[in-house]
Amino acid sequence: MLLAIPPPNPQDGTPTAVAAEVTMRKQQGFSLIELLIVVAIILVLAAIAIPSLLRSRISANEASAVGSLRSINTAQTTYLVAYPDQGYADTLTKLALPSGSAQVSSTSAGLLDWVLGCATQPCAKSGYLFTITGTSGNPVVVYQLTAVPASPGQTGYRGFCSDQLSHISFDQAGGTNCTQPLQ
Repeated sequence: MLLAIPPPNPQDGTPTAVAAEVTMRKQQGFSLIELLIVVAIILVLAAIAIPSLLRSRISANEASAVGSLRSINTAQTTYLVAYPDQGYADTLTKLALPSGSAQVSSTSAGLLDWVLGCATQPCAKSGYLFTITGTSGNPVVVYQLTAVPASPGQTGYRGFCSDQLSHISFDQAGGTNCTQPLQ
C-alpha cells in the first residue's frame, strides 16, 4: 500500500514548508570578484615561472653556442686535411655550403650549414654571434673562434672562445677575454 504525501503548505510554518516557498535565483556566470581572484592567481604563477623560463632559454643558448664551436672546430680540422695548401679557414664563409650549383672548393667547402657559414661575419645562431679571428700564417696555422651573446644578459651571460687545439674557454662577462676553461 502506497501512502500519498501531501505537498507542503506554506501557511503551516513547518521548516519544510518555508524551504519549499523560498525560491533561489539562478546564477548566470562568475561574479567580478571571482574573475579577479582567478586573474590574480594566474599573475602570481606567471611571476614565479617566467624568470625560470628565461634562465632555461639562456642556458640552452649557451649550450648551443658550445656545440656550435665544436662543430666549427671539426669543420676546421676537415678543411685543413682537405686543403692543406690553405691551412685553416680564415672566415666562416669558407667552411659554408657553396651557393647555387657551385662545386665544393676551398672558398666554399660545404662543411657548415648556411646559419654558421653566413656570408659576412659575425654569424648569428641561437642568440650568439660567431666569428673566426686571430688567423695567422700562410697557410693559416692559427685561428681563434669567438661566440658572444647577441644581447648580453638576455640571450646569454658568457662569451666562449676556442682555438686550433679545440680548447674551449669562457668569459663570465660575455666578452672575448676567455680565461676560464670550460669543464
